[in-house]
Formats: sequence, C-alpha cells, structure tokens
Amino acid sequence: MSAVAFLFDGDITQKGYEKKRSKLIGAYLPQPPTANGAAVVRCRLQPSEGATRRTFRSAHIGVCDIREAAARERAASAAGNRPLFYFRFGVDQALPQERRTPVTPSSASRYHRRRSSGSRDERYRSDVHTEAVQAALAKHKERKMAVPMPSKRRSLVVQTSMDAYTPPDTSSGSEDEGSVQGDSQGTPTSSQGSINMEHWISQAIHGSTTSTTSSSSTQSGGSGAAHRLADVMAQTHIENHSAPPDVTTYTSEHSIQVERPQGSTTSRTAPKYGNAELMETGDGVPVSSRVSAKIQQLVNTLKRPKRPPLREFFVDDFEELLEVQQPDPNQPKPEGAQMLAMRGEQLGVVTNWPPSLEAALQRWGTISPKAPCLTTMDTNGKPLYILTYGKLWTRSMKVAYNILHKLGTKQEPMVRPGDRVALVFPNNDPAAFMVAFYGCLLAEVVPVPIEVPLTRKDAGSQQIGFLLGSCGVTVALTSDACHKGLPKSPTGEIPQFKGWPKLLWFVTESKHLSKPPRDWFPHIKDANNDTAYIEYKTCKDGSVLGVTVTRIALLTHCQALTQACSYTEAETIVNVLDFKKDVGLWHGILTSVMNMMHVISIPYSLMKVNPLSWIQKVCQYKAKVACVKSRDMHWALVAHRDQRDVNLSSLRMLIVADGANPWSISSCDAFLNVFQSKGLRQEVICPCASSPEALTVAIRRPTDDSNQPPGRGVLSMHGLTYGVIRVDSEEKLSVLTVQDVGLVMPGAIMCSVKPDGIPQLCRTDEIGELCVCAVATGTSYYGLSGMTKNTFEVFPMTSSGAPISEYPFIRTGLLGFVGPGGLVFVVGKMDGLMVVSGRRHNADDIVATALAVEPMKFVYRGRIAVFSVTVLHDERIVIVAEQRPDSTEEDSFQWMSRVLQAIDSIHQVGVYCLALVPANTLPKTPLGGIHLSETKQLFLEGSLHPCNVLMCPHTCVTNLPKPRQKQPEIGPASVMVGNLVSGKRIAQASGRDLGQIEDNDQARKFLFLSEVLQWRAQTTPDHVLYTLLNCRGTIANSLTCVQLHKRAEKIAVMLMERGHLQDGDHVALVYPPGIDLIAAFYGCLYAGCVPITVRPPHPQNIATTLPTVKMIVEVSRSACLMTTQLICKLLRSREAAAAVDVRTWPLILDTDDLPKKRPAQIYKPSNPDTLAYLDFSVSTTGMLAGVKMSHAATSAFCRSIKLQCELYPSREVAICLDPYCGLGFVLWCLCSVYSGHQSILIPPSELETNPALWLLAVSQYKVRDTFCSYSVMELCTKGLGSQTESLKARGLDLSRVRTCVVVAEERPRIALTQSFSKLFKDLGLHPRAVSTSFGCRVNLAICLQPHRLWTLAEQGTSGPDPTTVYVDMRALRHDRVRLVERGSPHSLPLMESGKILPGVRIIIANPETKGPLGDSHLGESAMMPSMWSERWMKPWSCGGCGTTPSTSRPQSSEPIKVSQNALCSPGQICWWLW
Repeated sequence: MSAVAFLFDGDITQKGYEKKRSKLIGAYLPQPPTANGAAVVRCRLQPSEGATRRTFRSAHIGVCDIREAAARERAASAAGNRPLFYFRFGVDQALPQERRTPVTPSSASRYHRRRSSGSRDERYRSDVHTEAVQAALAKHKERKMAVPMPSKRRSLVVQTSMDAYTPPDTSSGSEDEGSVQGDSQGTPTSSQGSINMEHWISQAIHGSTTSTTSSSSTQSGGSGAAHRLADVMAQTHIENHSAPPDVTTYTSEHSIQVERPQGSTTSRTAPKYGNAELMETGDGVPVSSRVSAKIQQLVNTLKRPKRPPLREFFVDDFEELLEVQQPDPNQPKPEGAQMLAMRGEQLGVVTNWPPSLEAALQRWGTISPKAPCLTTMDTNGKPLYILTYGKLWTRSMKVAYNILHKLGTKQEPMVRPGDRVALVFPNNDPAAFMVAFYGCLLAEVVPVPIEVPLTRKDAGSQQIGFLLGSCGVTVALTSDACHKGLPKSPTGEIPQFKGWPKLLWFVTESKHLSKPPRDWFPHIKDANNDTAYIEYKTCKDGSVLGVTVTRIALLTHCQALTQACSYTEAETIVNVLDFKKDVGLWHGILTSVMNMMHVISIPYSLMKVNPLSWIQKVCQYKAKVACVKSRDMHWALVAHRDQRDVNLSSLRMLIVADGANPWSISSCDAFLNVFQSKGLRQEVICPCASSPEALTVAIRRPTDDSNQPPGRGVLSMHGLTYGVIRVDSEEKLSVLTVQDVGLVMPGAIMCSVKPDGIPQLCRTDEIGELCVCAVATGTSYYGLSGMTKNTFEVFPMTSSGAPISEYPFIRTGLLGFVGPGGLVFVVGKMDGLMVVSGRRHNADDIVATALAVEPMKFVYRGRIAVFSVTVLHDERIVIVAEQRPDSTEEDSFQWMSRVLQAIDSIHQVGVYCLALVPANTLPKTPLGGIHLSETKQLFLEGSLHPCNVLMCPHTCVTNLPKPRQKQPEIGPASVMVGNLVSGKRIAQASGRDLGQIEDNDQARKFLFLSEVLQWRAQTTPDHVLYTLLNCRGTIANSLTCVQLHKRAEKIAVMLMERGHLQDGDHVALVYPPGIDLIAAFYGCLYAGCVPITVRPPHPQNIATTLPTVKMIVEVSRSACLMTTQLICKLLRSREAAAAVDVRTWPLILDTDDLPKKRPAQIYKPSNPDTLAYLDFSVSTTGMLAGVKMSHAATSAFCRSIKLQCELYPSREVAICLDPYCGLGFVLWCLCSVYSGHQSILIPPSELETNPALWLLAVSQYKVRDTFCSYSVMELCTKGLGSQTESLKARGLDLSRVRTCVVVAEERPRIALTQSFSKLFKDLGLHPRAVSTSFGCRVNLAICLQPHRLWTLAEQGTSGPDPTTVYVDMRALRHDRVRLVERGSPHSLPLMESGKILPGVRIIIANPETKGPLGDSHLGESAMMPSMWSERWMKPWSCGGCGTTPSTSRPQSSEPIKVSQNALCSPGQICWWLW
C-alpha cells in the first residue's frame, strides 16, 4: 500500500505549497509580531460577539425529554381514544396461575427480533378471487396504460458538521469562513453529565490525550517555520481522527449532543488576522495580516488525515441521495379503542389424566396391549403394519435401554439422560418414528426430529447440520430401510453431510437391539420442566432454529387439545400430515397416545398416487377425526369423480392444519359444497392456527349446532397493507375473505401487539402479531438466549407504557386480530411479510393473485415462490415460478404481463422481477414444496438460470438517486493545466520499454511467426512444443517443432490446391480445443491466408450455437471453412439444416485426410503491417465484435508476453483456457512457437468429466506457471472443495506452482481467488501464487503476471502480496476515486490486475473532454502499445469504440473503452472496476 497514495481533492506537493505560500503571504512580511502561536489559537477559537453560545446536553437530558414526551403522549392518547364501531370484545381480567416464574420486563431492545419462516403450502385457490382478478384484468384493458411521469426531485440532504474535518474548497476570504467547528463526539461526558465550553476547548487543545491524528507523517523538505505554522493550524482540528474503532464495543453513551444555533448564528466565525492574530512566515518573520482562507486550506492539506474521519465509519449517508417518499395523507389509520387480552376457557382437570405422557403409554401398554395404536399404509392403500399399544410399550423400552447402555462403554456411555439425539426417519414409516420417539422419552433423552438427507447437497441441509452441531448431537436414530437408502461413500460408509457433525447412526429395529434385563425398568416420573423434545423451525433467511418444549408443556398441550377437540378413548383419527412436527406430531403421535386413540397414517407417497385415499380411509374405518391441509382437500376435489361409496357422516371434526393461511377458506368452501351431499356437515370443518413457538394457538371447536355459521369477514386489502381492519363488500376486487380459526386454547391468554418496535397493544381495528401466554408453549430457541428473549419473553404494554401482565407472552409469528365473540382471525405470517414503500404485503396474497391468472396452462400451481429483495434501501417483490415444458415463450410472456397487471390492480404494488425457470429446477423441501430461502439465494447469486424474465424496475423503484449535476464544460488543456497547478499527478503508467530490453533470443530477428516456426523446425526439430491431455490425464497428442512445420505445410498445400485460395483470403477454423487448431492456424500462415478461429457448435445444442458460427463465417467473409470430419458431418446434418441454411456454407475442407505433398514456396508477407489473423468474440449481451491483428502487432505481443512471463524453451506451462479469442488464443497457439516453451494443453470441457484434471496435470508435470479462466477456477472450487484430503492422498502437490494467472476481461473476482487459494492451501498452493490478468476486445492483454514467488536460494525473498485497495462507491458515482479503509461503509474492494506489459502505456482520459485526468479521477483508459490492434470496423461490431484523447500516439490506434473503469497508480499497477 505504500506505493498507492491516498487521493483527496486539494492535495498539493511541497514545492507547490512553498510557491503558493511565498506568493500569498509575501505582501504581509513587514508587520511586527505581537503574540505567540498559542495566543493565536486561543483567539481564533473565541466565538464572535453576536454568536449564540453553544450548549451541551448529556445523555441524561435526553432520557428526561423522552419521559416528558411519554407523559404528554399518555395524556393525549387518553383523551383521544374512541370506541370501535363494529367490533366488541368480552374480556376476562384473570391471568393464568400455572405459569412459569414471573420475569421482570426488560428494555425495548429485546423486542427487535428475528423473524422465522414457516412452511407455506401450494394451494391458493379461490373462485371468488379468480373472478376478481379476471375483472381487474378486463378493467385494465379498457383504460389506457398510464406512463410514469417524471416526478420533481427535491434535495433533502441536511448539511451537518461532518465537513468540518476538511477546509472548504472556496477561495473566499470573508470573515464568515474558516472558523473551526466542534465535533459532537469529540470528548466524553463528565461525571456531572455536562461540561462547559472553556473546559472543553482547553481539553481539546492542550490536555486531550485521546485525540490523535492518523496523518502525522512528516513532510520531507520545507522550512521549520512551515512546520510550526502547520502544527499551529492542525491544533484547530478538534475532531478525533483516530483509527476505526472496534464496532463490537462502540456505544453511543459517551457522546455529547451539541445544540447548534439556528439561522444566521450558524455561520462560521471568521479568523481575525490583522491586529487580533499573528502568524509567522517561512523565514521566521512574524506578520500581522488579514489572510484569506486559502492559506488555511493549503496548510491543512499537508496535515489532512489519510483516513476518513471517525464518524464516517458509522454514518450511512447513502440514504440522503435517495428520494424520500412522503406518506399518503389519505391512508387509513386505526380508530378503535385499545384491545384487551382475551383469555381462553379454563383448562379442566380430569381425574384419570396421566401425570406424564410416558405414564399414559405405560398404562395403555399394560392395560390394553392389543388395542391398535397406529396403522401404516403402503403405496397401494393397503394396511402395511398395525402397531399396538403393547408393542409400542415393549419396543420403546427396548430402544430406551439400548440407547443408555449399548452405546459406548459402561464407564463412558455415549448418551446420557438429557443429551440430544437426532431422529432420522422417512415420511412413510411413522411406526418406527413413534417407537424411537417414546424410547427417547423413556430414556430421558431429548429427541430432535429432522428430515432424511437424500443427497449431500440438499437444500437447507447445511442449516440442519448447524442445528445438530449446536445441540451437541452425536447419535442419530434411524430405521433399517432408511439407513440402507442413505448416500454411501465408495467404502460403504455414510459420508459426513455438508455442515453436519460427525454422527453415529443407530438402527432401532428390534432385530438389531438387545433385550433389556428383567430387573431393568425405565424411571417414569411426573412431568417437569426438563426438555421433552426439540422441534426444528426454518426461518425466513433459511437458518434453522430448535424450539425446546418441556415435559410439562408437552403434557399440558395434550390436555388442552383433548379438551378443545373433545377426544375420547378408542377414537379413530386419520392423519395426512407430517408426523415429525407441528400439528401432525401433536395430534397423531402425542395426544393420540394420551387418549388411547387409533391413528391411520396416510403417507405422502400414497397421496401423490391417490389423492382420495384419506377420504377412503375415513369411510373404511369410520374415523371420527381427520387431520389434513387445504392442499389435500383441493387435490381430493380435483380427483373426485362422483364416487358413490363415499360417506363422511362419521366425521365429527375435520382439522385444517393450515387454517392460518387466509386462502384456505376457498378450499374449505369448495370441499363442503361437493361433499355435503356425502354426509359432511358444515360444523365439522375446524381450521386451526399454530406456530413452532406457541404450538397450537387457536382451533375451532366442533359443535352440534349446525345453524351457527362459522365466523368470516371481508376485509379491504388496501387497509390491510396499512395494518388497519376495514370491512368491505365482496363485490370489490381488492378484498380478502378470511375465516376464523376458532377460540383461544384452554388455559391461554392472547393479545395482539404491533409487529415492529415496542410490543404495544393494538387497537381493536388494527392488525398485529398474535402473542400467547400459556404453559403449553415452547420455552426457548436452543442455545440462543438473545433470540429467546425477543420471542419467548415479551411483555405487551398498554399505551401508557405499563405491562398488561407480570407473565411473559410468546410471539406466534402470526398476523391477525381477535374479532367479535373472541374468534381469532389470521391474515398472514410475519415470515411472508414484505414492506414495500411503507405498505405491508403478504407473500401468500401475491401468490394467490398470480395463480388466479390461468396458471394451469403455463406454470405449476405448487411451484411458485414470492419473496422480496432489497434495492435502494427498500424491499422489492420478486416472483419465481416453474414453467411447463409445453408452454411457448410468447404464451409465457403474455401470462407474465397479465400477472403484473393483476397485482398492480388488486394490490397497488409493482413487481420488480417475474422469472420463469424450467420445470424441476427450483430447490425443494423434503416434503416437495419450494425451498423459499434457497430460491432467494439463487436469485441473488444469479444462479437461477431462468428461461423467461420480465423485470419492471420503473414501476416499483420510485426512490431513485437524485440526478448527478453535470459539471460545466472544461477543455482538456484547462484540465491538464489545473492538475499541474494544483500539484496533482496525471493518471498515467507504462510498462518497460520493449526496445531497450536486452534479449538474446534468436527469434527476434524474425518478424513473422511463420518464419519463427521454420527456424525452430530447422534448429530444434525434436523439441516438443505442445502436449494435449485427455480427460483421464494421459497424453492424447503432442507436436514437436518439425511435426508442426510439416503438418502446416500439408494444410497449406490443401488450401492452395483443393481450396484454390489466394493470398489474403479469409479461412474459418472450426475445431475443438486441440492440436488440429494450431496446425490449421500455421497452415493458413504458410498459404498466406487470414485465419479466424471459431468455436464449433455444441452437438447437444445445435439450434442455439450453430447460428453464431454461421454469423462469424458470413461477417468475416470467409472463403473457406476448415474443420474435422466429425464436425463436417455435423454442419451438414438435419439438425443443422433446421437451424441454418446449410446450402450457403462456403467451401468446407476436411483436414483429417491431408495431402502428402509439400508446397513449392511458403508465403512470406511483404509488409509487417499486413493482416495476420482476425479475433472474433461474442459479448455477454450477444453482440459480435472483431479485431484485426497485424503480423507486427502479433510478434510484438508475443515478445511482450515472453519478457513479462520469462518464457524460454526449457519451461513448461499448463494452459486451461478456451483457444478461440483474446489472450487465451494467443497463449494456446502463438506463444509456444515464438518463445519455444512447452505448452501442456488442457481443454476446459474435459474438466466437466474430471474436475481434478487441471490440478493433477500441474502436479504431475511439476509445472511452475499455469494459466486458467474464472470458470475453470470456479469449477475446481465447487467440484473439489470436499476432496482435498483424497487429492492429497493421490499425491497432488501444488507447492511448485510459482504463478497461477487467471485470464479474463473483467474486474478480478476477489472472493473466488481467495477461496481458491484457501481451499488448496493444504495441497501446497502458495496464496501469493494466484494472480490475475486483464485485457479487452481492442487490446488482448494490458496487465499480466503481477508477481512471482522465488525461493531463498534464487533471490532471497518472496514477491509482494497482490495489492488490494478499497474505493468509496459514493465517490465513484461522481467519477472520483477516494481510497478508504477496509470495512468502511460503501467500500468496494479492488484487487491489482497485474503489472503493465512491456511496451504498453496507459493514460486515463475524460470520456467527454478527451483530456487526461488526475489520479483521483475516474475515466476511460487509453493505450499506446506497440502491439496495438486495429479494430475490424463494421456496422455489426460493438463493444464501445472510444474517443481519441489529446495525446500523441499512432493514428491506427484507438483507446480502450472500459466504461469509465480504470484506475492506475505510480507503481505500474492497475485496477479495473468493470
């Protein structure tokens, strides 16, 4: 970093400072001195007579002000409360007594919590909503599309005192400028809480030891008086310019608030020179003068800190550049009275209830051992296994005994009571899971049920592993079938999954277990506060948390469900839900055993085959209760075909587990309409709401009164976006119909609090987050005390700030309200909440609207994801769906357009991006749903690979940054003179001079590559130039000098005799990466033809790759096309005929059969400036660009690379690049012939079969220098990340690698290169060995190979680390370069792109004025190389042809257009931004 100067506006050299000072102060030399420097400082710091005295307020005053404001707010709110006009609540003031120990309410900071992400279902079917969407679309067609008008932008930037760290850039010398401003965070508060002005100033000037300056480096040269003057002026900087503090310990408690004067009193106090102040000149002669602020600017420039001020490390002022949207004055606001907590019914005490769940199992296992407990089904719908209560009891005892006594040794058992174990069971084996779960309860071991890992790269698998690791899980219980189906390594062992701890897999089948002794019996005790089990929960960001449930909470929850659902003994219940968590676990595994019920478990695999299977089992077993989701009801309706044997009259309760989803009402209504004639009663359908933290929140009770309709309401979506309840009519389009989820659970208290900030009770017409106070809830997030306090220890407060209860409440993550009669309504989840421009939108609502636009023809209903991404400090909505294979692109775009129109009409919100991906490409959850967080991560990484994208940022991004102010036009000469006067260095750099470098290589005397090859064939005929490797790492082909020469001669004969080509004709070379391409290239040079290398079409993707080949052949006006026999057949195949017109191909020559004749004469160009070859490439935007390369430029280019990389015949270089354009082609085909070194060629396509091929070749051939691309590096990083140990065992050694250069035409990928270096560090790769290069279309290589590694025996030291600088992105917006510290806000890391090649000179030019820039400015990079290329200027070419800067250079050269992206330093090092 020493070679890189910190660049600021106003920097000046020492010589410039001396001249400026002597010129400006010279007029005041005769004045006599009157005081010393200290007096000057004291005088300058005195405020002016008319200035208002600054006052300081301590942190205690702020607290008092807040309390006074709170008191005033309480008085205002008490006077302004009004009753709600359409809701009324009954309130029970009693609080539960059976609760945990009271906890004192903590501060408001605990209520900022992390939101979780629950599972969301696929069905959002609503006929009413579909009709509303169609009506909205029809209405949208009638009216003309509104074009967004440009809005007037107003600057809301508030000027603060932060600019006081640097003097103003004005030359005005008025008395209102130049005074010192105090820092509001300069000194700590005193013990009394206040400090006076004099003491503060005195401490800042004389006694402050904490204020340091990071720019205290001494200036070389200059007089002592200048140093004294600079020191005096530097004392006026009271601000703290210390290094960036430790953010983890930084608090705002030690800051002092400064109340600044208003109006005219805020002007800066002027320094009174003349009779009031004294100054010394450079000659030591004191003067009394009235000097302008320019002197202060010049002097302070020398003392200016190199690091940004302290406050800039913490202040994020980027928001000041954005438009601030004003709130809608007509937005609805809550008007009702403050709600009161709602208490559920009293939890009754039944005499025969067991004291614990294990006691219940023991009772039924001994009293009724033959009673059926669980019946499992196979994929044909037939009973597979019946588990009785007797078998469940005995097998659970056996599992408990083996867990405690058969794992580990007697002295050191692996599992002790209280330890955590994982339960890994498939979804079609509930019996094995049930036995293992109760075995853990009997052994007093805590089970952690998780999903079965199918592969090592399952979506979310790493987060599951993090949960297991944090829980200290070392043993995983599983079934025999599941254990056999787990992924295995070649040795037959289960590999360690990504992010998982090392586990011992223990099979719980009885045949693998030992029988417990007769005298062994599990210790069964009453339910207590010990942890019973841990249920995993996936958050919104993809992280997985473990919710702990105690044994007393488990038992109380079962009792509450028994009372609410009126469960009785021997009832039959059909369970379609996942039995490992949530409602399926609570009803089908726990509560059923407490009441000796019979559970019929329907696996998900059977539901996919026969969606009516659960209805058939209800009829077959005359089940009283069924647990389903609205998804199951919907697909049962789709599969229903008027079956006559359906009779649902036995059902007394149909529990809808996802009743918290407001769109489940449509499935419930449709299911009731169809099956009401089959005996289904309306009062049977019982939606419920639940969450992992609060367990069952509310459930609708089964009633015998069929005349009492369920509660439902029609709410305005517009009001819901503002968190307000407004009843609307169903005729409106933007309404949401919700149904109640029943009453509060027995023994629980519920309230609704504001979702953000302090948990204050909502009003009666306000949407809030439901909170529950009960015993039957979770107790904590395992191992996360901070998040536990934010979620499980919430104290709702009234508007006066008083807590409503001494017992803590638990956040449920559900958004809703308590309606009339104590009915609970849920309108969404916190996980699906998206706040866009201050309005709340629920992801489920967006999904329902999108699926209402005829989705069945274009996308899959259950494969759609809606989430938000942050763009310009606001959330933006993104929709991703899987497209059906038979849907055309035109149809898909029509559907996408209609979706955007529907969402805009109904929700009044714009969609940032709507993307359609191919079928079965989105990450899935274990149960088949879309993994939301993984999909969002893929979107942010750019790895979704959509087939259709429709982005509308103009409709949703309304807070764009303020437009940049265009600077006045300044000519290039003025810019150069201004830079020189201000002492700024012109931004230019150059490599070594090619003409002055001593080089003994005999190849220099040849101007053409064809002559170099002939010379090498004569002098070193058997020297190997090229070695081609196949995917197995063996040599597929090789070429010596004479072999390449003879083969090129034969190709030249074929071109002249068969092709009848003349000098200068263009020949397209369509070859795969290999030896044939090299031979064909030199054959063209021997014949005088101009070769053009073209990437061959892909055999599996001819339709998209062949048109590119055709376009290059036509645009380059190729008279002939040379290729192999295989590709020749491919170009004339039927698939090719469907993509292009094969009759328009030029002459195609097959080089597999070459003539045996030698040419009569080898062509020699008459002029070095004649064309050697054409370099074509296709940009990422699909635009074609070509570059002409002359023989002189080609030879100079090869020589520059030879000198930079130190290439000579005894060297071996491994190349893993695409050889069709740019530097990759030069390294593959040209450099070996010119320099004589051996190139080991590794086609990048072979790495798809063998990712370790490149690194194995580097190790096998002991290569010291290698070249690759970012795609190759990324493939090795991802494909070999977990194989470093096996590669090390195979003998892979990278310690001999001296340079590993990444060839690219982009900014260095710092994260990828660092990951590659760290990953293969254990294999001997030195971190300094990895470097980058840079080139562009016009100049194939600008920077290359920045450093080398030398051993101590060679040079005695090692090369420097690649330089990385951090640039302020805010300054880049204004074409300025400002270097900041690592970790600073808005910092962009830029890594050194390498040293400039010999013979290259770079200058940074202004793209508008064409003049050179200073080194603190950003601009285009213009070059003057000797191997300059000539653009192939045609209408089809693109790629940003630049403008000519005002510097002398060859007329044929043109500057690089790198889109204002260049930055160079004096050390011949360059950084590239794009």
